[in-house]
Amino acid sequence: MMLWLFLSIIAIVSFALTWILRKYAIARSLIDVPNARSSHTIPTPRGGGVAIVLGFLAATAAMYWMSLLPLNQTVAFLGAGTLVAILGFLDDHGHIAARWRLLGHFLAAFWALYWIGGLAPVSILQMKIDLGLFGYLVAAMFLVWMLNLYNFMDGIDGLASVEAVTVCVGMAFLYGVQGNAEVAGPLLLASAVAGFLCWNFPPARIFMGDAGSGFLGIVLGMFALQAAWVSSELFFAWLILLGVFIVDATVTLIRRLLRGDKVYEAHRSHAYQFASRHYGRHLPVTLASGVLNIAWLLPVAFLVVYGKLDGLLGLLVAYVPLVLLALKFRAGDVEVR
Repeated sequence: MMLWLFLSIIAIVSFALTWILRKYAIARSLIDVPNARSSHTIPTPRGGGVAIVLGFLAATAAMYWMSLLPLNQTVAFLGAGTLVAILGFLDDHGHIAARWRLLGHFLAAFWALYWIGGLAPVSILQMKIDLGLFGYLVAAMFLVWMLNLYNFMDGIDGLASVEAVTVCVGMAFLYGVQGNAEVAGPLLLASAVAGFLCWNFPPARIFMGDAGSGFLGIVLGMFALQAAWVSSELFFAWLILLGVFIVDATVTLIRRLLRGDKVYEAHRSHAYQFASRHYGRHLPVTLASGVLNIAWLLPVAFLVVYGKLDGLLGLLVAYVPLVLLALKFRAGDVEVR
């Protein structure tokens, strides 16, 4: 009962902070004005994701104070999450060169990995793979890709918020049925995002901004790496539930690389962007992503967690239809103006 009260308080605080941040953004002219690379048509305040950051980090500190969260996880979230959020906040207010952002992202990743313990040995097809020290580099690349792909995927109203809420609630369900104590972290993040989502749901009255999207990406990646120390099945479950974002961003990046595009330049060639233009609205695409997470990816993840399906095979079962769907909606295709 205390957990649910705490979650409600976090959601309310996040909602109120988003309202304050919206007024701040309007007063400081922090407005996303539509341009040729935008997926929106109305000038909209940005930077509301700071509410998610403050809500979740405050909840994390409170959980540690109540002896409900270990020190290593608390320090990992506070350190890595704060650094990524500050970089995003500064970029929202001006511009930070890509090389400095990337350096900051890797510093945040290695800070998190130091406290998490790196990449745990992972069981694949009944074989245990232990990368040792090399696993730190692999895990750092994973975290940096997660925080950047989440930024890439935060391009239409409510999409990044709905993704975070449905993935976290789905994993909390899997943890809860298994009786795992890790259930609190994902629920805290889902509550912080839910408060913001009230303002971000289509049609959005404020955007998340880089501070919020990068923060969500690295925290979700940290959740996945922490889960790997509990069981390989839970690690694969996180990857499966994050499939909509991972597949769209990765397929888009690969196709643009193969075509020789400058991948660091802004574009509108993700599958979700083509889909939103096809339907003429953001809402159907945002809702579809949530439905895919709950109706398709969660059942596959459930089968993996409860030993009915090998983790790698479950990942393939989950991802193949997503790849086909991404290609159907032209992920990474040339934009026709």
